[in-house]
Amino acid sequence: MRTILLWMARNSWLRERLPRLGFVRRAVRRFMPGEDRESAFGAAAGLAASGQGILFTRLGENLAALPEADEVAAHYRALLDREVWLPREPELSVKPTQLGLDIDAEACFRHLDGLAARTAEAGTWLWLDMEGSTYVDATLDLYERLRAAAHANVGICLQAYLKRTPKDLRRLLPLEPAVRLVKGAYDEPSAIAYRRRPEVDAAYQALALVLAEAARDGRARCALGTHDSGLIERIAAFAESADVSRGSLEVHMLYGIRARELARLQAAGFPAFTLIAYGAFWYPWYMRRLAERPANVLFALRQLLPQQDDARE
Repeated sequence: MRTILLWMARNSWLRERLPRLGFVRRAVRRFMPGEDRESAFGAAAGLAASGQGILFTRLGENLAALPEADEVAAHYRALLDREVWLPREPELSVKPTQLGLDIDAEACFRHLDGLAARTAEAGTWLWLDMEGSTYVDATLDLYERLRAAAHANVGICLQAYLKRTPKDLRRLLPLEPAVRLVKGAYDEPSAIAYRRRPEVDAAYQALALVLAEAARDGRARCALGTHDSGLIERIAAFAESADVSRGSLEVHMLYGIRARELARLQAAGFPAFTLIAYGAFWYPWYMRRLAERPANVLFALRQLLPQQDDARE
């Protein structure tokens, strides 16, 4: 099923046609509140009382022209200039190819440099999402350049299923990085990525413990970007034996997935963040979310039935 869903995410014919179907658009609403920033801010306002942190990401990737990247950068700057009040300034999470990495790496860096400066002025953070394996080196280079440019408020996503990631983490640790660790959602070959869940979980736990010890010593910001609460609890148990408190282990989950579980983990002492995705170019992102977790497919299939209120669990 995962292989089929990832193939569907890449298929241009399906990408053009499936988003037009009503039941598909209903299903995606489980994972994103809407396609515009007003919807994103509405969802964030609904979470304001929870004390959770918020991350915004506007969906889109692999742009075809630099003016599109200019528009994306302007959109993110406008998010920070809006008049909507939230108790905590939202953090931004962007894909480098959404800012022109495929077209002009220097233009991409200039956009990221400007956004990092603007988020610092707003007292918040900019995160670089990690895309497919062919973009890892370029994304690491961008992150290192941003840190060298004295942007301390920039984080990066690393994917545990890539066999190269332990080396990449060691490369970044001298920078005292902020790292959001995810399992990985792209269709990568077995030569470079673990494909079986036990292997991915083991790789994730090992990386998380290295990152957690760095966070304990004030040398990193550690964010566990997973909905696997059992894995989070196992990591916390091992980390606590190394004197790492739960307060050093952030948990980042997507809007609409396991919201009650995120609240439970927050109550148990983990700093909690909800990542709110929005935008018109949601199809490949949505298919990868289905591929990540079989339960998500069941939720999507429920949209074929008469609609009932659901607890967003």
